[in-house]
Amino acid sequence: MNLIIPMAGIGKRLRPHTFEFPKPLFHIAGKSILSYLLESLTNSVNKKFLSINFIISKHFSEDIKRNLINLSEIYCRNINFFIQESPLGTAHALYCAKDTLKGEILIAFADTIFFSNNKINNFDYDGIIFVKEIENPSQYGIVITDENKNIKKIYEKPKTPLSNLAIIGIYFFKDGEILLNAINEIIEKNYKVNGEYQLTDALDLLIINNYKIKAHIINEWLDCGNKNSIITANNVILEKKYYTNNLNFQKNNSIIIEPSYIGKEVNLDNSIVGPYVSIHEKTTIKNCIIKNSIIGSNTYIENKLIQDSIIGNFSELRGEFNMLNIGNYTYIND
Repeated sequence: MNLIIPMAGIGKRLRPHTFEFPKPLFHIAGKSILSYLLESLTNSVNKKFLSINFIISKHFSEDIKRNLINLSEIYCRNINFFIQESPLGTAHALYCAKDTLKGEILIAFADTIFFSNNKINNFDYDGIIFVKEIENPSQYGIVITDENKNIKKIYEKPKTPLSNLAIIGIYFFKDGEILLNAINEIIEKNYKVNGEYQLTDALDLLIINNYKIKAHIINEWLDCGNKNSIITANNVILEKKYYTNNLNFQKNNSIIIEPSYIGKEVNLDNSIVGPYVSIHEKTTIKNCIIKNSIIGSNTYIENKLIQDSIIGNFSELRGEFNMLNIGNYTYIND
């Protein structure tokens, strides 16, 4: 099957980190979001990819493209790029890669991480949409199903949800041309929502025309849309050990509170790290206390108390220790 990964968005909600690279290349516990996604897709569909096709922005550099190729070529050697010139929606993004919408296709929006023990063994449906039962469905697209998990209706961020099955952004189609025809129809009719052509509207057309689309429920879904959700994803990955431990780091008079990830060639000096901390390669932490945070690579941090934070690559933070003579009933929040 052809794997299609739309990722032309500018990642506004994760700035400033996405000024330099796209959100799917952000690292959590030693691996990029895209790496987790590719691994889970491979395990879930149990089929070989004939091609991996990235839909990207015209602003992506050659270094970013090379990074995407390096991450993907262990799964498939046929890697292609398609440009979405303008941000005209999810359906428009797929239209930009219309040459790949043929035969069996798997579409995966690249700002999500999922884990599932449920493999897809039956590919006889016209389409399969990956969903997760959640508590706050009004923030997402949801599906209404019958007792056999056949999808009867799709709603985009409904104010009063009639279902708790949220679409996680992964779709299978037995014949990509069926989806392409539906996308062509909404574009030809200029049917937009908030100025964009939405994939959910194309899916609604398929359901109206009696195509059989099934809901595939997964076990774990980590939305990676913004800073807080990234930190939550880091916590879940560390708590459930969805990562590989690294032992190639230096620890001098320091304490690591699990669960935490420490990358290779990290130097911990007189510090307390954890719980729920990811520190990436070649970073130095000196005289610090850090918890519930993600620290990038090649970064230097000294004399800091850090919590609930994301610190990028090649950064430098230096604090200072204070000498205090404090009287009774004093409160300091610095």
